Amino acid sequence: MNTGSFLRVAWIALAVSAMQICVTARGENLNRPNVLFIAVDDLNHWVGYTGRNSQAKTPNIDRLSKMGVSFSNAHCTAPACNPSRASLMSGMRPSSTGCYLNGQKWTNYVKEGVALNHHFRKSGYTTVAMGKIYHGHSNSGYESGWDEYPALPVSSGGGAQKYEGYFTPMPHDMKDRDLGDWHTVDYCIKQLRKDHDKPFFIACGFIKPHLPWAVPRKYYDMFPLEDIQLPPHIENDLDDVPAAGVRMAKPEGDNAKFKKTGRWKAAIQSYLATCAYTDMNLGRLLDAFDDCKYKDNTVIVFWGDHGWHLGEKEHWRKFSLWEEATRAPLIWVAPGVTQPGTVCKKSVDFLSIYPTLCDLAGLPIPSHVEGKSLKPLLINTSADWEHAAITTHGFGNHAVRTERWRYIRYKDGSEELYDHARDEYEHRNLATNPEFTKIKEELARRLPQKNAPFKSKSVVSKRPKRKKK
Repeated sequence: MNTGSFLRVAWIALAVSAMQICVTARGENLNRPNVLFIAVDDLNHWVGYTGRNSQAKTPNIDRLSKMGVSFSNAHCTAPACNPSRASLMSGMRPSSTGCYLNGQKWTNYVKEGVALNHHFRKSGYTTVAMGKIYHGHSNSGYESGWDEYPALPVSSGGGAQKYEGYFTPMPHDMKDRDLGDWHTVDYCIKQLRKDHDKPFFIACGFIKPHLPWAVPRKYYDMFPLEDIQLPPHIENDLDDVPAAGVRMAKPEGDNAKFKKTGRWKAAIQSYLATCAYTDMNLGRLLDAFDDCKYKDNTVIVFWGDHGWHLGEKEHWRKFSLWEEATRAPLIWVAPGVTQPGTVCKKSVDFLSIYPTLCDLAGLPIPSHVEGKSLKPLLINTSADWEHAAITTHGFGNHAVRTERWRYIRYKDGSEELYDHARDEYEHRNLATNPEFTKIKEELARRLPQKNAPFKSKSVVSKRPKRKKK
């Protein structure tokens, strides 16, 4: 064989080898499960499977719950939209990144390329999203993490102002499609119906039940005002709470206003109605998923970014380290892994979502990720689990939640301790009782060892008002 012939043969062999490698890699990639990633804003644990509030009507969340494993003791890593989502998507705690509050621009704390969607895209997935995934209603993060992320229609708020349905009545007559979540679901349905030559990561970001609690009236009609029941509460619930906790609760704010206006039941009606609207949209998405040809090879994860107080402990909204602000739904459906209709009572936090998705997809878990994969619990909800749920609100303030206990330590060293076996609404602070000193010490050992400084200069200033044309 002459030199020319030898080179031609060598090049052909090299090309065939390269093609085989590409085909093998592509084949492995096609075998990876798809991901349907469903984020819900301000949805607390008033859903069917938790049993927290019997007034709630969430048939589609209940339907999803019956499809897989639901966690009844799942908690956010921060009780506010921005730090919760930055933490969940980056796989790092707020106390590690320094992203603690809503006013901080999360991209100042999370480097480009490390987030969950980036990792999946770099691993061969098509990543698309619509709605609220990071803090914001459109792609407010790094564009490099998404193949596609269309903005919501300009008119997707139904004309409502922020506090309609909350401090004030909801005066609008709306249709389902007047709100952004309807369009987000439409987009995600189209993605499910497409032909895909790569595994997909579809992120569906529901904005509701975030304020304003203004939705079509038919959802209010599901909850007659005369039938509304207030959540369990006691007078002077903050008397045994340290000053740092009282400052977070701000009882002189929303709580005092509701007592004065008498709109407590009306606000609860509005929240339940807005959750029902969200549930309807989830039902539309699940209907499409049931007809999707990728159904048997798609992992679903459904999560609420944090909880929400509606008067418990003289507090409203999120922004606290108590149960109502930290606990939210978490549901997993993983074909061949999860057992339909099972509930796990182990205490987990949302830092687990990143590594669990990697684990289920057969992707390496990046070294910066701090959470633990839930796959052992998805296989067996009674499996050994030694990890607690950790929530951080602001610099140096943390809560530790185990199956039985909630321990809170504020940056000034003051403490709270609640025994959920006897006090599920956290009415009695046991922290000053010497009988529980050892329990506090054990729980304190789980507190984050790192507390990244809070950089006030990184707080985003308010956007200037647009001039009217």
